[in-house]
Amino acid sequence: MIEERKRAGTRQWVGLAVLVLPCVLASMDLSVMFVTLPSLTADLQPSSSELLWIMDVYGFLLAGLMITMGTLGDRVGRRRVLLTGAAAFGVASVLSACTSSPEVLIAARALMGIAGATLAPSTLSLIRNMFHDDRQRATAVGVWTAGFAGGAVVGPIIGGLLLEHFWWGSVFLVNVPVMILLLVLGPVLLPEYRDSKPGRFDLLGALLSLVAILAVIYGIKLMAEHGFDWTSAVSVLAGLAVGVLFIRRQRTTTYPMLDLALFRTRRFTVPLLVNALNTFAVIGFSLFNWQFMQLVLGMSPFESASWSLPTFLVMPVGIALATAMGHRIGKPTVMIAGLVVATAGYTVLSLSRTDSGIVYLVGALTVVSLGIGGVAAVVTEVILSAAPPERAGAVSALAETSAEFGGALGIAILGSIGTAVYRAQITSRAPADLNPPQLAAAEETLGGAIDTALALPHQTAEALRSVAFHAFTHEMRIAAMVSAAVTAGGAILIATMLRTASTTQRDSHRQADGPQAVP
Repeated sequence: MIEERKRAGTRQWVGLAVLVLPCVLASMDLSVMFVTLPSLTADLQPSSSELLWIMDVYGFLLAGLMITMGTLGDRVGRRRVLLTGAAAFGVASVLSACTSSPEVLIAARALMGIAGATLAPSTLSLIRNMFHDDRQRATAVGVWTAGFAGGAVVGPIIGGLLLEHFWWGSVFLVNVPVMILLLVLGPVLLPEYRDSKPGRFDLLGALLSLVAILAVIYGIKLMAEHGFDWTSAVSVLAGLAVGVLFIRRQRTTTYPMLDLALFRTRRFTVPLLVNALNTFAVIGFSLFNWQFMQLVLGMSPFESASWSLPTFLVMPVGIALATAMGHRIGKPTVMIAGLVVATAGYTVLSLSRTDSGIVYLVGALTVVSLGIGGVAAVVTEVILSAAPPERAGAVSALAETSAEFGGALGIAILGSIGTAVYRAQITSRAPADLNPPQLAAAEETLGGAIDTALALPHQTAEALRSVAFHAFTHEMRIAAMVSAAVTAGGAILIATMLRTASTTQRDSHRQADGPQAVP
C-alpha cells in the first residue's frame, strides 16, 4: 500500500511537543535515582537487596515489556495505550513519592516500569503515522531523540535542585503535572491509529518475550556487578533459550507479534545492530566519566551533572545537521560520519590523564555527543521507516529494546574490563604497608580505595589515592579505546553492508513506497 505523503501542519507539530514530554520523564526516571539514592536510603533504610530492586525494577520492566506494549498499541490503538500508560505512570509516581516502605516503593517503581514501557513505542509509532513526509518525519524523530536523550542528562540536575529544597519524593511528583497535561491534550491533538486487521493478541508470545528479555538483562547485570559466575551464565542462557522459543512461535503462529521477514533485509538489521553498538559505547562509558568527575576530580553529584549540560546542548546540533544532510548525501553516509565523529571523541578520551581536568573531559564528551546525537536520530528514523505503518509500534519497540540490550552489554563488558584493569594496577602498585583487608578494599572499587585512605597515615593515604586515581584513569582509557573500536566498527558495518551511493539515488522512490521506505 502506498502511503499518502501529506505534509504535517501546526496540529501535528504541537502534538509532537506533547509526545516528547513523557519520553523526557521516562528516561529521566532512569537517571534521577543516582542523586536521590542517599536521601531515600537515609529515610526508608532499605536492605541491600531492597535497594538493588528499587534501582533496577523500573529499568527491567521497561526493557522487558516494550515489545509487548508496542504490539498491543498496533492492535488496540497507540493513543489508547499511551494515555492508559500515562495515567498509570502518574499514579505510580504519586505512590513512589508518598511511600514510607521499601516494599511499597519497589511495587510502585515496578508499576512505573510497566507504564513507562508504553511511552517510547507508542510515541514513536504515533510520530510514524502523524508525519508522512520523509523530511518532516526525520525532523520529528530527531526532536523525539533529543527529548529521550535529554531526559537522562537533566534528570540528575533537576533531582539535585529539588533535593536542595524538598524531600526525596519530590523527584517523582514532577511526573504528575506532565502526565495530566498529556491526558488532557492527547485526545485533542493526537489522532488514534491501529491496525485495521490486527488478529488476536499473542499472549503466550508476549510472555515468552518478557521472560527472555528479563532473564538476559538480569544475567548481564549480574555479570557487571559480580563478574562471571554460574548464576549470571544460567540466567543469560535461560533467557536465550526462551528467546529461541519466542522466535519459533513467531514463525508458526497465525498472528505473530513481530514480522520476522524484516530481519532478512540488511536495510533493517544493520541499523538495528548499529543502534545497539552506539548505545553500548555511550552507556558503557558513562560508568567511567561520572566516577572520574566525582571521585577523581572531587565534584558533587549536582556539580558533575551541571558539567554534563554541554553534552546535552550540543546533541540537538548533531541531530539537526544529520537530519538536514541525510537528504543530500544519503542517510548511510550521515550515520558513518556521526560514528566517525564519536570515534574521534572516544579517541581523545583514551588519552586522558588524572590531571586532564574537567574542560578536557567535557570537551571530548561533547564531541562524542555531537556524533552520537545525529546517529541516534537517523538510525531510529531508518528503523521506523522500514516497517509497514500498521507495525510501527512493534518496530519502535524493537528499536528501543536493541538500545536497552546495547546499554546493558556496555555496562557489563566495559565494567568487567575496567574492573580487571583497575585491580591489576592496584595489586602491582599499592603501598607495601597496606594490610590484606585494606588492600582488598582498595582493589574492589575506586570508592573503596578512597574510603580506605581516610584511615591511613597521611603519606600512605596520599600514595594510595595517587595509585587509585591513576589506576582508574587507566581503566577509563581502556574503556574509551573499546568504545572507539565499537563505534568505528559500526561505521565499517554501514559502509560495507549498506550501499551508500545507490541508496541515495533510490531514497525518494522508496519513501514513496511506504513500508520499505528506508535510506
